Amino acid sequence: LVLLLGGSGSPRAPAAPRRPRAEEQGPAGERAPRGRASYEGYEAAKKHLGAVSALSKQYWQYLACKVWQEGCEEKEEQREPAPSPGWSLPLVGQDYLEILSAWYCSFGKCCETGDCRIVNNITGLEADLSEQLHGQHLAKEVVIRAVQGFLQSPQPQKALVLSFHGWSGTGKNFVARMVAGHLYRDGLRSDCVRVFISLLHFPHHKYLDSYKAQLQRQLSETLQLCRQSLFIFDEAEKLHSSLLDAIRPFMAPYGNEGQADQQRSIFLFLSNLGGNTINEVALDFWRAGRAREEISMEFLEQRLRRELQEPAENSYAHSHLLRENLIDFLVPFLPLEFHHVKLCARDAFLARGLPFSEATLDEVARTMVFVPKEEKLFSAQGCKSVPQRINYFLP
Repeated sequence: LVLLLGGSGSPRAPAAPRRPRAEEQGPAGERAPRGRASYEGYEAAKKHLGAVSALSKQYWQYLACKVWQEGCEEKEEQREPAPSPGWSLPLVGQDYLEILSAWYCSFGKCCETGDCRIVNNITGLEADLSEQLHGQHLAKEVVIRAVQGFLQSPQPQKALVLSFHGWSGTGKNFVARMVAGHLYRDGLRSDCVRVFISLLHFPHHKYLDSYKAQLQRQLSETLQLCRQSLFIFDEAEKLHSSLLDAIRPFMAPYGNEGQADQQRSIFLFLSNLGGNTINEVALDFWRAGRAREEISMEFLEQRLRRELQEPAENSYAHSHLLRENLIDFLVPFLPLEFHHVKLCARDAFLARGLPFSEATLDEVARTMVFVPKEEKLFSAQGCKSVPQRINYFLP
């Protein structure tokens, strides 16, 4: 700032001392004493640099208060007006300091809530889902439309609740991470995003009462901190039904009109439930010679909902989520075929910057286990172990 403000292009900057011309000399043609001229120039430069230094401190205090606001009021009252070299703070650099403080906020927190790090990049989310999520035309469409419509709604009636279903490795966790990464600058590390894994966070049923109180407290704290929150429940089928009922009030319709403006929340449940039903539908379409892209959301979601409502040993059937229609969409993830596994292998090579060929991708895909036994159509693990398997094909 000292270098920039002290430049010759600064507005109203004092001109540098100049030597007197011949017509300004004394009547006898005598010049002013050389030492006196040098001294006056030195004093002028010293005064100018002092003013620039004081103004630089003023700029720094302004920037510091934009980023670290604690104690700024007291400092503002105690601060003495700095000498000005001919220009004021708003005239020269306030706009630039606003840009600088905004740039700082892109790397660290500078507000009491997480709102300054909410980006809601729906365009990027749609592009990445189209390029990196393979074989899931239903999941792509539902996730984009549901999330975009919820965020653009002026007054949503309730939290957005999506339940992802399908075999392991079909992309449920991948999509959840992608949603977090495009809605929040810090992704899963954001204070506005909470991830719960059933067997990790709630392993023992004898502590259910303690788990319920802890879970409700964590959800409340996140909602108070952030205007927009994202909650991800992995292995949701292993959650006890009482835990699902404990978070039911957070997914229920909003109690007042202003609550939708003050806070919005998205719940993502990831479950392997319904995977067999989804695979049976995909297999029937293949045997009938129909493309998997012909599978409609309406047809598959109805069958999936019927399975989840059957009395069985799963948390969904015993909770209020389905009975009270708190889940907005049951999102099916279809089983992955051979060419989808090849695309996953390609992405894994590209992510590590490694060379590959079409033959290499075929070799990686052939190492996976495919079912049913007769058709060998669907990858039993989806793409889950593909990034590890490419290590065996490196030169």
